[in-house]
Amino acid sequence: MAETQRKVVRSIEWSNWAGTESTTLARVATPRSEEELIEEIGKARRRGLRVKAIGAGHSFTGVALTDGLQLRLGGLTGVTTIDATRGEATIRAGTPLHVLNEELAQLGFALPNLGDIDRQSLAGAIATGTHGTGLRFTGLAGGVRALRIVLADGSVVDCSPTQTPDLFHAARLGLGALGVITEVTLEVVPAFLLHADERPEPLAAVLDSLDHEIESTDHFEFYWYPHTERTQVKRNTRVEPGTEADPLPRWRQSLDDEILTNRVWEAACRFATRVPRATKPLMHVAARAQTARSYTDTSYKVFATARDVRFRESEWAVPRAALKDVLLEVKAWVDGHDEPISYPVECRVAAPDDVWLSTAYERETAYVAVHHYHRRAEGAYFDAVEQIAISHGGRPHWGKMHSRDADYLHSVYPRFDDFRAVRERVDPDRLFGNAYLERVLGS
Repeated sequence: MAETQRKVVRSIEWSNWAGTESTTLARVATPRSEEELIEEIGKARRRGLRVKAIGAGHSFTGVALTDGLQLRLGGLTGVTTIDATRGEATIRAGTPLHVLNEELAQLGFALPNLGDIDRQSLAGAIATGTHGTGLRFTGLAGGVRALRIVLADGSVVDCSPTQTPDLFHAARLGLGALGVITEVTLEVVPAFLLHADERPEPLAAVLDSLDHEIESTDHFEFYWYPHTERTQVKRNTRVEPGTEADPLPRWRQSLDDEILTNRVWEAACRFATRVPRATKPLMHVAARAQTARSYTDTSYKVFATARDVRFRESEWAVPRAALKDVLLEVKAWVDGHDEPISYPVECRVAAPDDVWLSTAYERETAYVAVHHYHRRAEGAYFDAVEQIAISHGGRPHWGKMHSRDADYLHSVYPRFDDFRAVRERVDPDRLFGNAYLERVLGS
């Protein structure tokens, strides 16, 4: 093994992207092969160190924290095989989604759906339940066809619906609690274009036509601006093969996505943090500043947008039929309290799936995501939204801020005990454990 591959940094301070979680690590390693990863896990086990693999650090919770060995999977990247007949690709687990999108495009393929951020690693996105929007499309974990995972005892297991099926069903969305995934076989489709239609619309009109929009649009989402009656609506529609791309002019993309969405928004958030009474007028200005735009481009370029302004986020999955009521209850709380809210509320939908710990397990699901600028005091907003969501049987996004524990989560996940039984079998000593997992899964 090369000396650079053996190098281990000791006692390193680490924090996630949003700055909501931090820890001091005993060791950091970046294995370049599965064999090196197994060796590192063995060393940690013998030294009594707990182990966590880390992706891009984009989770807002402590799901990936450890005080022991942090495994960085940036050396395990890339597509290894494509099976066009079966519509699946095998991909190394550390591959960042934005790199994967480009690599698949070069091969003539794409992921069927994506979230609105593509900085996460593939394994991290699957482990925490990353999803996009669209009533006919599941989250990323729903598209997993097979996995290769290193367990606490150093064994390597290939699993699928027919091979070690219990481990497969648990590890598709495993919170990093079962082992370290090294390869993922994932559903892919021929590369396609999306037609994007984005425009401001009154909140009342959006809610009145909500069911029609969700059912008739491939990928529908909207953002409500707190302290206003306005939204920004996004409708992304798959176009027929052979349609020519008609992307945004470079100047418009730069103005909207780089200058306004990031630089100006950062400045506005900083100002509102220093002068809280300015938040409501700024939200009215921001809502009115939104203009309509329409374009057709490669799918991943439409799905994902740059998010350089740091924020904290809480997101709740509720039954699709509850979306309107949940949002109106959130709006009533915002309207009835003095707390200034400087971020839009994002609303999306997803198809039901059969992934044991998926927020969309066996139900059509709506997602309501709330945010705070990272420098602003947290206030009561996130707690209020949490209470509204749990009154509708809400399931928290595993990678976003919430206070639920194992007792509550057991009540909203029918296969919760099955997941815990798999964990007990493959990691009885909790080599891959941490405080967050102890809270959400139990000891």
